[in-house]
Amino acid sequence: MRLVAFDLDDTLSESKSPMKETMGEALADLLDKTQVCIISGGQFGQFEGQVLAHLPERADLTKLHLMPTCGTRYLRFTPVQGWTEVYAHNLSENEKTSAINAVELWAQQLGLWEEHHWGPRIEDRGSQITFSALGQEAPVAAKKAWDPDGSKREALREHISAELGDLEVRAGGSTSIDITRRGIDKAYGMRELETQTGIDLQDMLFVGDRLVPGGNDYPVQELGVPVHAVSGPEDTLAFVTALVPTLDEYPVVSDTAVSGDLARHPARSRRVHIPAVSESTSDRCSCTPSRPPEQD
Repeated sequence: MRLVAFDLDDTLSESKSPMKETMGEALADLLDKTQVCIISGGQFGQFEGQVLAHLPERADLTKLHLMPTCGTRYLRFTPVQGWTEVYAHNLSENEKTSAINAVELWAQQLGLWEEHHWGPRIEDRGSQITFSALGQEAPVAAKKAWDPDGSKREALREHISAELGDLEVRAGGSTSIDITRRGIDKAYGMRELETQTGIDLQDMLFVGDRLVPGGNDYPVQELGVPVHAVSGPEDTLAFVTALVPTLDEYPVVSDTAVSGDLARHPARSRRVHIPAVSESTSDRCSCTPSRPPEQD
């Protein structure tokens, strides 16, 4: 096994919440043995607040791959530049405007434009527009109570999708809708990861909480990547703790994505250095289920 990839919300931490210290230590142990990737629909700031700020200083960040917004952005760490954006495949300004207008229209029409909310309801993530009905900073309990059966999100998704024929509209977290270019999902990100690292998908393992059909992790399994389903962060922690000792039988794989003399570096989050990037696009992605996770 040459790389282990993780979903973020409800896999490494509770939704939009900091990762526990024990999880940080477990990830540091895993980084000692193999490459690690975190892929999520969230933006880089979410990775900073939930993960990077809670890793111990011993964590080897040069072996950590970050893929915000389902892999439409890809960041690597170097001691000289800190976290650097390798690429970003962004929506055009017209696509963003159309998506935001459709979200506002149908959320109001369906009575889902909540007056009481925590933080911004609509977020431009560059390569993705995200609508969070209760706001980006809503407490976990409120989010879980808002749409427990997913019917609100599905109704909103259907109406927005009908209006935005050229864009993909998916239910994201427990209160959110994500809008991207067609074919953008976590399988897309995993294919990009394979391209960037040279590591075959069959030599990777993906860990996530929504691996059933319709879940936002399911496309990875449909793609054929080996997967492990978890029910939440505690389940993930138990799995990683048990996995690390078994990796002693595998040789440590050198990094193939970033060149240079990459020494260990403290795990404090760093400001992102964003060089000029091209607007190139990649292939689509798609995904077979394991045990059902809790919904989010």
